[in-house]
Formats: sequence, C-alpha cells, structure tokens
Amino acid sequence: MNKTIRRASVFTLLLVFALLIRATWVQFYDGQALADDKDNRRNAIETYADPLGNIIVAGEAITGSARTKGSDLDYKRTYTDGRLYAAVTGYASQAYAPTQLEGIYQNLLDGTDTQLKTAMDTVTGKRASPGNVITTIDPDVQKAAYDALGDKKGAAVAIDPKTGRILAVVSTPSYDPSSLTDANTAGSAWTKLTKDADKPLTNRALRQPLAPGSTFKLVVAAAALEDGLYASVDKATDSPDPYTLPGTTTVLRNENTSAPCENASIRTALRYSCNNVFAKMAVDLGQDKLRATAEKFGFNDTKQDVPVRAYASVYPSDMDRSSTALTGIGQFDVTATPLQMAMVSAAIANGGKLVSPHMVSQTTDSGGDVLKNYDDSTETREIVSSSTAEQLQSAMQTVVEKGTGTNALIDGVTVGGKTGTAQNGENNSKAPYAWFTSYGKTDAKEVAVAVVVEQSDAARSEVSGNGLAAPVARAMMQAALKN
Repeated sequence: MNKTIRRASVFTLLLVFALLIRATWVQFYDGQALADDKDNRRNAIETYADPLGNIIVAGEAITGSARTKGSDLDYKRTYTDGRLYAAVTGYASQAYAPTQLEGIYQNLLDGTDTQLKTAMDTVTGKRASPGNVITTIDPDVQKAAYDALGDKKGAAVAIDPKTGRILAVVSTPSYDPSSLTDANTAGSAWTKLTKDADKPLTNRALRQPLAPGSTFKLVVAAAALEDGLYASVDKATDSPDPYTLPGTTTVLRNENTSAPCENASIRTALRYSCNNVFAKMAVDLGQDKLRATAEKFGFNDTKQDVPVRAYASVYPSDMDRSSTALTGIGQFDVTATPLQMAMVSAAIANGGKLVSPHMVSQTTDSGGDVLKNYDDSTETREIVSSSTAEQLQSAMQTVVEKGTGTNALIDGVTVGGKTGTAQNGENNSKAPYAWFTSYGKTDAKEVAVAVVVEQSDAARSEVSGNGLAAPVARAMMQAALKN
C-alpha cells in the first residue's frame, strides 16, 4: 500500500470515527433535549394520543377529551362551562403552551408524571394512565361571582379563612378555552382573543394588580393598632380635616364633605372612609412600618403560588412623606390583586392568622388514590394579634351596618367590609376602580371575598365600591354561607 492510499484510509477512518462520536453524542446527550423540544411534533402526538386526566370541581369533571377527525392528534381537550371556569383551568391546546392549572399539572394530566408510573411502565417506557386535579372551588360561589359581575370588566376571589381553600376565582370578560384546543382552529381564535381590547385572556383575579383605593385603609389601621399609635379603634386620632400633604400645598379632602372626619376614630374613619385620617396615619407611622405590615399580609411577595403564581401586590419604598400619605389611602404606587385583598379580609376574619390560600385540594392517580393532599400542607402565620383582628372586625361591621358598605348586608349573617374607589389614569382621567373586600360569618361557616370592578356601564358619578362591587361580594357570601 503506497503512502497516498494509506493517508486516505486513515483520514476516512477518522471521519467514520468522528461520525460515530457525533451520533453517540446526539443519541445519548442531546437526545432528551431534542425529544423535549417544543417544536417536536412527536410530543404533541404522544400527548394527545389518549384522553387527558381531568380537573374536578365538587366531584364533577369540568374538563374532558374528545376524538378529533382528520388529524394525527387523536384527542383534544374539552371544557364544561368553559367561560365560568377559565380563570381556574386555563387551557390545554394542541397549538399553544398550556396555562393555569392545565399548565402546572400538565405532566400529571397527560400521564408523564413519574408519580404515576408503575415499575412495569418504567421498564416498558409506556405512558401511565393520567391523574386528576381536585380543586377547592365551590361551584355555587363561582357562579354567583360570575353572574353578579355579568358584563362588567372585573374580578372576584373568595377564600375560606379557616382553611385557606379558595372557593372562587372569576375574571370578566372571560373566554371559552375550547376555542383554543384544536390546532386547526386555534390560530384564528388566538388572534381574536389577543386583539380584544378587554384582554379576556388576562386573569384579573390573580394577575392584574391595581390601585386598591380605600380598601388598603384596613392595612393602615392594622399597622397603627399593632404599633400602638392608637390603642383602640374608638380612640380619637390626630387628623386635621382637610389634610395638607407634607411638604406641599396640596390639600387632601374627603369624598363626603359633611362626614365627621376631623380627629375621627379609626372606626368612624373606616365607616365614612376618611382620607385625611389614613393619610396622616401613614405619615405618622412612616413608610417602613407600614410596608412591614403590608408585607405580613402578602404585599411584595413575588412567589405567591396558589398554585398558579399570582402577580405581586406592591407597597412601594423610597418615598417622600407626601407620597407616603397617598399610600395611606391606597394610591400612589400601591397595587393589589383581588386575591391579595381577599387575603387581608381572611386574616382579619380568622383572628389575625392567615392560612396559605390554595385552589387545589388534592392530586390523584387514575384510580382515585391521593398523590398529594394540599389541604394538609397549608401554612398558618400570624399577621396581627387577635386583639387587633377583633377590633378591625368590629369596625368593618360598622362599615356594613351603617357606613359606606350597606349593600353587603345579609340577614342572619355577620358581615364586615370595606369599600374602595381608586383613581385610574393620569389625573384620574379614566373611570375609577370600584373595590369591596369583606368577610361573612354564621355559626357554621365563614368566607372572605374581594371584588374589583374596573369598568361598567355606570356613569362616572355612580362608580363606587358600595354601588358596583359590594353587591357582587354579597352574592358570593350568600352562596358560600347558604348551608
């Protein structure tokens, strides 16, 4: 063999060796990444080769699976009362990544979760039978909120204060998740939904923090009582009316100019929603103390998972004293989700203790055996003392019985609440947000709720927490406490 042939042979062998190394690398190292790639159609084919597991409300599946025609994807997701439960389920789509509970529990619902695999499944590589997700949602409370919100743009959340179980999560306008499930039609539906100015895909209950307005006064009052700035809700405060924001010539007035807000007690100030009292109180406490109390309730928590991750409600930092005053009435850069404001009422109703809110009770395998029980793994933390909570409960009852929240009254039920009307837009150029947060108690049950109405058909002069949001809260409380 001459030198030229020998060199060519060696070079060829090196090429073959390199090819073998690359093939081995792709198969054993890159193989899993390629298999998991979102653009790998085999994954979608495998996911939709069989019916998915279900999301359960009160023992009934609100999801299902249906046979497809003319597609290599054998099944597609279906929804019962899709618009009613969209803020809970999200969607599982042949064309788009799943969201909400569908996304969080994707592996459980499609049978790829390792918890579901038997020893034989592991050996054969066979996909296990899918599991199910059992929610804490009460269908009566969910429907009451959805029907009461109606055509309004808004959101509502209900929580059982004793257990942390979320009984309702509603966002309106809603959408039908079924429109996004089929790959052949999902594109046009997606375009329509994403171009809709009302943003129906946005979960307003969990993921759209807005200025909470006067509902935030509950947090300010809690901070003042815990700090000892005022010994009780019935002690007169040092609150001039009107109140001039520190370092400015801006005068802060009250909506009701005839209300007895000068030096009013916390009870009276909550009853009439006196801005001067809580703006001055925020300045007297200082932003650090107020932020610390807000954070105990859950503000500034960037990892609030229920298990869907809620957007953080915010109490700001590094403010001057005039801005701190405005935070005392739930304005400036303070924002909150309905979930957050429901948590505030839940903690007050539960004697100052907040049980971690959650909307999944259990996950199970296909046979119904429990894989994880979330009701047994809740965390309870003390937000304020029982004395502070009792005083705030009493003051909130005054708001409903003879203050700004009378539309939330329910015969035979102890109801405490707080209204809020928050400025919206530059120089308050847009319709204000109407808020209401409350709790309702009977001898057997209790519930905490929060409602926000972003937009309605009401005239601007008629927008108020009592007029728009309190009736929604009342309907939810009645549904939760009816038995």
